[in-house]
Amino acid sequence: MPDRPSSDTSSSGQEPRQPSASSPLDQFGDDYPGWAREFARKYFTKTLNQFVLYGNVRDLVGTVTTDGDRAYVPLRQFLTDDLFAARDLVVFYDRSSGIHFADQRSRQDFSRAVSGYDSIYGTSYAQKLPKEPPQVFALLENYFRLRLNDGRRIAFIVDYAETVVPMAEASMTSTEDRRALVFLQRWSHDPLFLRNDFTTCLIAENLSDLNQRLVQSPWVVEIELTRPQSAERHAFVDWYLEGRTDAFTQHASVSVDQMMQNSAGLNLIQLRTILADVLENRIELTYEVLSELKKEMIEEAAYGLLEFVETDYSLDMVAGHREAKQHLRDAAQALRNNRPDVMPMGYLVSGPVGTGKTFLITCFAGEIGIPMVKLKNFRSQWQGVTEGNLEKILGLLSAMTPVAVMIDEADAALGNRDAQGDSGVSARVFGKIAAFMSNPSHRGRIIFFLLTARPDLMPVDLKRQGRAEEHLALFYPSTREDREELLEVMMRRTGVDLPLEEMPEILLNGERTLSGADMEALLTRAKFMAASGHHPTKPAAPPRSNGSSTPPSAPPGEVTPAIVEHVVDDFIPPTYPIEVELQTLAAVLECTSRALLPERYRHMDRETIIRQVEELKALL
Repeated sequence: MPDRPSSDTSSSGQEPRQPSASSPLDQFGDDYPGWAREFARKYFTKTLNQFVLYGNVRDLVGTVTTDGDRAYVPLRQFLTDDLFAARDLVVFYDRSSGIHFADQRSRQDFSRAVSGYDSIYGTSYAQKLPKEPPQVFALLENYFRLRLNDGRRIAFIVDYAETVVPMAEASMTSTEDRRALVFLQRWSHDPLFLRNDFTTCLIAENLSDLNQRLVQSPWVVEIELTRPQSAERHAFVDWYLEGRTDAFTQHASVSVDQMMQNSAGLNLIQLRTILADVLENRIELTYEVLSELKKEMIEEAAYGLLEFVETDYSLDMVAGHREAKQHLRDAAQALRNNRPDVMPMGYLVSGPVGTGKTFLITCFAGEIGIPMVKLKNFRSQWQGVTEGNLEKILGLLSAMTPVAVMIDEADAALGNRDAQGDSGVSARVFGKIAAFMSNPSHRGRIIFFLLTARPDLMPVDLKRQGRAEEHLALFYPSTREDREELLEVMMRRTGVDLPLEEMPEILLNGERTLSGADMEALLTRAKFMAASGHHPTKPAAPPRSNGSSTPPSAPPGEVTPAIVEHVVDDFIPPTYPIEVELQTLAAVLECTSRALLPERYRHMDRETIIRQVEELKALL
C-alpha cells in the first residue's frame, strides 16, 4: 500500500520544506479511485483544506490492504484507513450520532480537553456531548486549535452534511444554520487551519442539497464520486467471485461479460446484492432476471423518478410516418453498429395531439438495443428538493450509458430560463438540463427525446443544434394509403376483425380528420356496443334462398360493419379545431426535414405560417 498523504508544513508555522524530487501524488497509483487522486492533487497545493464529496457516497470504494490484496470498503473506512491514515486525529460528526472518533485513544484525549472546556466556559459537555451543529462546532474549534498548535494532524469528516448546512435562501436560513455555515466558512481560510495539516470533509449525496454559499466558495473543492463504469464493475465482480466462480456459473446463465454489459448504472453494493443472491440463495440468474433486478434497483435509486420503457413493440407497429420511421431505423442501426458519433445529441418530436408521438418513441425503444427510461415529474414543492432530484437523475443517466431518455410534455417539464415566481428553481433546473444535454461526451451515449404538442412554448436554448438537434414532426394521415394503414393497425390493436372494404368510406376518404387515437376510440366504442347487445336498427335484408326474411345474425359480441357505421355516424372527436391547427402549424415550423411534411405544407411560405400561428394564438 502506498504511503498516505502527509503535510510538508511544520507545525510551528515555518515555511514549507522543499519538495522532494518525486511528487507526493506518486503515492496515489491506479489502485486508488480517480476521485481520491483528484482529492490528493487539490490537497497537496496546501491552499485548500475543505472538500465536499458528493454523488455515489454510499457505495464501496476499492483499495489495497497492507498485504497487497484488493479490498472494497465503505467510504468512511476508506477515509479513515487510507486517505487519512497518517492523521493523528480523525473526527466524525453527524447530527444523529454526534461527535465520534476513529480510535479510543483520540476519544480519551478529547474527553480531557472537554473537561478543561467545561471549567472555562461553565458547560457540562463532559457528561453529555452536544449534537447540534453550533455547539458542536464551537467545542471542536477550541479542541482543533489546541491540537494544531501542538503539531497534531487532523481530519474532520461531516456526514449527511445537507442536514448541517442545508440548501436555503438567505432570508429563510435559520440562526442555527447560519452559525454552522460561518464556522465552516471561517475554517476554510483560517491561517492556523491552512498552515497546519487540517482537512474538513463534507459528505452529501446531492451537491444541490447543500448551502450554495458554501458550495460556491473559492475555498471549497467539490469532488464527485461517480457510479462505477464497466472496468470498475468488472474488477469488483472478479474480486467478489474469486474462488467461487464455479458456484456462480452453476446458477447463472449469463456470463460475467454479459453481466457487465447489462449492469450499467448499478453501483457495487447493488452488484454485490445480485451476486450474493446467486451464491447464497441459489437463484437462477437469467438475462430476464438480471434486467428486472437492474430495473428495480435503478428506479429505487432514482426515488421512482425514472421509469424504464419496456415494450415488445417495434416500429413495424407504427402506422404511417414513413420518413420518421426510416430515420429512427437508421438511428437504431447506427447504435447497433457502435457509431455514436453520427447520432444527434437529441430529438424534438412534435405534432398535434393523437398523432402517436409517445407510441412512436416507445416502439423505437424496442429496436435500439439500449435501455430507454422515461423522466417522470421530478419537481417538488419543497425548496431544494427539485434540484436534488434532478442531480440524482442526471448522475444515474451518466452511469447508465448508453441510454435513451424520453421526456413527455417537455414544454411543461423542463422549465424556462426566464421563469419567475419560484425563487429561481425553474431557471436552475433549465440550466442544469441544458448544460447536460449539450455535453459533447454524451453524443450517442445519452439520447434525449423531447415530446411535445406545443414546441413553440419550449425555449430556443433546448431546441437549438447541439441539444435537440433533429426535429421530427408527426401529422394526421393525409393520404388514403396512410389512412388505410392506420385503420388496419388500429383494428389489430383493438381486435376488430373486419375486411377493410367493409369499413365506412368516411374513415378513408379524408372528409373527416381522424387521428390514430380517434380511430382506436371509435373501434373500442364499436366493441362496447357489440358486447352490450344494443345493436343499431338495420333494414331488413333481402330474402334468403329458403325464403326467410330474417337477416343472418352475427355471433354475440362480434363487431359488425353495421355497428361500426353506426358508431362512426355518432362519433364526435373530442378535439378543438383551433388548438389542433395551432399545434399542426407549430410542428411544421419546427420540423428540420422537408420530407416529413405533408404535401400541402412542403412549399408553403414560412412567413405565412408564422402569421397564421400568431393569429391562432390571438384567438386562444
